[in-house]
Amino acid sequence: MVMGKNISMMSNFLLLGFSEHPELQVVLFVLFLGIYFMTLAWNLGLIVLIRMESHLHSPMYFFLSNLSFVDISYTSSVAPKMLCDFFKKQKTISFVGCAAQFFFFVGMGGTECCLLAAMAYDRYAAISNPLLYTVLMSPTICVGMATAAYAGGFLTGLVQTSSIFQLHFCVPRVINHFFCDLPPLLVLSCSSTFLSQVVNFLVVCAVGGTSALVVLVSYGYIITAVMKIQSTQGRTKAFNTCASHLTTVILFYGSGLFSYLHSSAGYSRDQDKVVSVFYGAVIPMLNPIIYSLRNKEIKDALKKLKGRKKQMSFMCLIIP
Repeated sequence: MVMGKNISMMSNFLLLGFSEHPELQVVLFVLFLGIYFMTLAWNLGLIVLIRMESHLHSPMYFFLSNLSFVDISYTSSVAPKMLCDFFKKQKTISFVGCAAQFFFFVGMGGTECCLLAAMAYDRYAAISNPLLYTVLMSPTICVGMATAAYAGGFLTGLVQTSSIFQLHFCVPRVINHFFCDLPPLLVLSCSSTFLSQVVNFLVVCAVGGTSALVVLVSYGYIITAVMKIQSTQGRTKAFNTCASHLTTVILFYGSGLFSYLHSSAGYSRDQDKVVSVFYGAVIPMLNPIIYSLRNKEIKDALKKLKGRKKQMSFMCLIIP
């Protein structure tokens, strides 16, 4: 064995986090804590709202509630550990803990890719084939698509985790990041990362590429169908039903592909941390806002819920 190398799986990793900017520790902690709490509150609120309102029990909102659940799980695989590490001098994580964090983060990321593809297909079925919509998006098919999304996501996590954590990592095992992400782990490896990078590329192409293709093809048919609508008002209404989903797709795929497809040779610590914060914390917080602000049915459901609360408060006042 070469001196200075340790392949023991029992060794811990040391996360540097944001220790390069000690003057910003308090500000960053408050900022990330606020983002995490808002992510939990808004996504949980959206899930509860969809469950409570019967007129939201449709395929689109079924997938949206699953997307909110995935966003909560996605950011929770990283945020609690990151927030706790702000108060620690030694930000250590075990080998198994690092592998588990990477597995759930990648698995939920892959699941979100698949769910976004399923939601694109749902919009295609609603706009391009409205007469067959109930057949194409029956409850059985929706559950099957959601199950396939979770299975595909976790298969992605399993393959990538197995590929990365069979590498030999140099001592000291210092990860210049706030969680166990792919680029800093590849940089830390003392063994050849060629096979792992090939596996990563193939998995990203298989899951992310296939999902992106489904989205592109679906929107190709959607645009064709919308352009056939005679009235401007009809076209605008049809495009508005896709605007929220399309915004989410652009944000998620743009930041994710930038992070995972660039070469480890060009790895930039600060750049990757900023991008990771964006797709790991900010996007899960923004998704429910994007869907709520641009969706009339959700706005109506919120108004209806507020009306019920006022009515209940009034009843409590008049009934002794």
